[in-house]
Amino acid sequence: MRRERLSVVANESVGPYTLLRVARGSLEPGRPGQFFMLEAPGRVLPRPMSLCLAPRAELAFLIDPIGPGTRALCALERGETLQVLGPLGNGFDVEVERPLLVGGGIGIAPLPYLAQQLPGAPAVLGFRSDWHAEAAELVPNAQVCVEPVLVTQLIPDGMDVLACGPEPMLEAVRRVAPAAQLAWEAPMACGYGACYGCAVEIDGQLRRLCVEGPVLHAA
Repeated sequence: MRRERLSVVANESVGPYTLLRVARGSLEPGRPGQFFMLEAPGRVLPRPMSLCLAPRAELAFLIDPIGPGTRALCALERGETLQVLGPLGNGFDVEVERPLLVGGGIGIAPLPYLAQQLPGAPAVLGFRSDWHAEAAELVPNAQVCVEPVLVTQLIPDGMDVLACGPEPMLEAVRRVAPAAQLAWEAPMACGYGACYGCAVEIDGQLRRLCVEGPVLHAA
């Protein structure tokens, strides 16, 4: 884990989302499913973002501009700088025999990098609209569905599921694939377990997703 000020390389629109590409500096990309804390200039709190892609000398993050913090990140222009801390948390275990990547909405963010570690792995991705589904171009070998069709309708038996998405989707995936690896989403203020802002209740126990997750085994 390191903190560094990095320069923006590019800011690209992908449907309603923004792919923010920054120079890597001395930071390591880490494992798929881990995350980084991104702090835009002038913002009080950083925002947790899964690593989306790790091209040579870059780190790329897929961001949904839904609040002041994420909108500030999406507004950064080439040459501007931001503070980046990471990699943080626990990522996916890629030592699986029959991987299937499952994502919903902005939850597809860690899947392109995960797909690089699992060449040829199929994916099923769900979105609320065709506009949001434009982000599927980042994930190879993807089957796409748009509401009202759900990703759980596309998951075959016998696959090693690695999923990320909103909590209702993860709960549904958990029911059809009890051995799945699930990357949970939660607001975070620090990213390393000090603030307890990301604690969520899972099976009656509070889990700090920044430390014990964000990837947890469904079982």
